Amino acid sequence: MNIIILGAGRVGESVAESLVSEQNDITVVDMDPARLRALEDKLDLRGVVGNGIQPSVLRNAGAKDADMVIACAAQDETNLVVCKVAHDVFNVPTTIARLRSPEFTEGEDDELLSRSSFSVSQVICPEESVTRYIHQLISYPEALQVLEFADGRASLIAVRASHGGALVGHTIGEFRERFTRCEMRVVALYRLDTEMEAKPSTRILAGDEVFVLADTDKIRDVLAAIHNIDQPVQRVMIAGGGKVGLRLARSLAGQCEVKVLERDKKRCEYLASQLPSSMLILQGDGADEDLLEEENVGQMDMFLALTSDDEDNIMSAMLAKRLGAKRVMSLINRRAYADMMQGSTIDIAISPSQAVIGELLAHIRRGDVAAVHSLRRGAAEALEGIARGDVKTSKLVGRRIEEVKLPKGTRFGAIVRGEGRNSVVLMPHHDLLIEDGDHIIIFIPNKRLVREVERLFQVSATFFG
Repeated sequence: MNIIILGAGRVGESVAESLVSEQNDITVVDMDPARLRALEDKLDLRGVVGNGIQPSVLRNAGAKDADMVIACAAQDETNLVVCKVAHDVFNVPTTIARLRSPEFTEGEDDELLSRSSFSVSQVICPEESVTRYIHQLISYPEALQVLEFADGRASLIAVRASHGGALVGHTIGEFRERFTRCEMRVVALYRLDTEMEAKPSTRILAGDEVFVLADTDKIRDVLAAIHNIDQPVQRVMIAGGGKVGLRLARSLAGQCEVKVLERDKKRCEYLASQLPSSMLILQGDGADEDLLEEENVGQMDMFLALTSDDEDNIMSAMLAKRLGAKRVMSLINRRAYADMMQGSTIDIAISPSQAVIGELLAHIRRGDVAAVHSLRRGAAEALEGIARGDVKTSKLVGRRIEEVKLPKGTRFGAIVRGEGRNSVVLMPHHDLLIEDGDHIIIFIPNKRLVREVERLFQVSATFFG
């Protein structure tokens, strides 16, 4: 695809890095020539210097032939105008805007972003995506990652197998036989960052990272089987009262006991005006050992380092862990840092770009793709596609699971059949017959295999749905 990205900041750079790796033609527009040169040296893309709201700049960036424009500038109004110009002047089919203000998406007037108004096809908000991602990890404290498919009916969870868990020391096949009360599918297994074949004879060892797909209603049972159940998260400390910190604290009102640490005095006053009086707002540094000890960080169920500085987040999270915090998470923008922290004293490194990239990938994927989730910091993917057509026009519909030829290494995770409350989550047994409208979740261990998987969901020209 020909994709124009407006803005070479953190979000724009992360999006460009992910999309370039998929052989898309990327053009990045930004006002800063030095930033664009650095991106061109680092990635296989083209940089255009200028203000993206000007038609001449978009024309120079190739908007006439663009399939998609992703507006990631710092200001909401800039992103809205760019989408409008791209659609109205250049007839770009898909326009995506990064919007920080919730008023555009939560207001009563949905027409504001429609084709007749600002012409925005899709809104992305990294801060909101990160908040949702953290919420899932607070709800399931045993998990490393929790991802939902088919409107929340099925979930993929990543869990580190722990000593004493029912799974450790047993093969995947033995585990299925012992744990019959809940159907699940182990779709991937990683040991010391190396993928192991997830076959029935594979034995699980303590420390293995296990990816399991199951009915969302059964996730608690699955977690209990793999990992010793942790106590519910009741006490949370957040270092950093920026946009993400504020959103998260506000969403936890009434659910947890929350303390927020923020350096800036004026920001502390603003936080105090926005958050319930029951939350404690403290002016101070999250990497201040004396402050953390004074505020009993060792009694916290979860410590979250959410400032805009990667180094500060890493140091404060590691310090909080050393001082006794049960579980620590750190917001890390730089991919190299996130990779380095994996498996360290920091339990979970949260990447804003990975939290939001799945929302973009669903628009870029070919075929009838409903959702895409990035796994293991972008190395792997879980894709949800919808089977359409019939035996003649589809490579999936009317065929048994064993008859579908998946690319080597990819595997079926689950199938969701039906809509809403009437839907059921089916495990992909070899004789299961795929029907029209089934939501099929496939694990893809290597992004190079994505195109082959996408082709499975494309119907032939003779199908008219």
